[in-house]
Amino acid sequence: MHKFIAMVGTNSDESINRKLLQYMQSHYADQAEIELMEIKGLPIFNKPENHEIPAQAQAMADKIEQADGVIISTPEYDHSAPAALLNALEWLSFHIQPFVDKPVMIIGASYGALGTSRAQAHLRQVLDSPELRARIMPSSEFMLGHSLQAFDDQGNLTDQQKATKLDGLFKDFQVFVEITKKLKNANATTYEEVREMDWEKL
Repeated sequence: MHKFIAMVGTNSDESINRKLLQYMQSHYADQAEIELMEIKGLPIFNKPENHEIPAQAQAMADKIEQADGVIISTPEYDHSAPAALLNALEWLSFHIQPFVDKPVMIIGASYGALGTSRAQAHLRQVLDSPELRARIMPSSEFMLGHSLQAFDDQGNLTDQQKATKLDGLFKDFQVFVEITKKLKNANATTYEEVREMDWEKL
């Protein structure tokens, strides 16, 4: 059984994106072990001169490295991913490399009709950056619009079409994880390139 980290892409206490990940955690419990990861509490990234990583960020990195893959659920603020999520990713690419060749599935929920299309596109660019180099599952957008009405009192998705699509994408992600395990021929070189990146010149 795969083990996944599900990153809540916001520091909000009341987040529909957390609720979406909790739904996945419960709904797919017989298929995979899913552990929620919060990004609340991280200091603002400031590229410390002593290269010291906050203990919370290091603990997050350790869990990501041990996981088979990562699911990130992002809101959309001002046509982009939240600053708190980008801040977390900055810490998780500063002299630590947990995302190198790590399979990632991006999902998102928002109040509007368009879901999180722009935020997801932006997040893909960030995760594909030289500092992170994640393996992002292609052609797999799951955008939950009108999210305030998306769940019933038991935390289940009320739109059966959306639930069925998420079921399919989650199965695809598990296949993608297995495929990614075979795409490791350049992993050692990629890891070294990221590790040796000179942050003083960025």
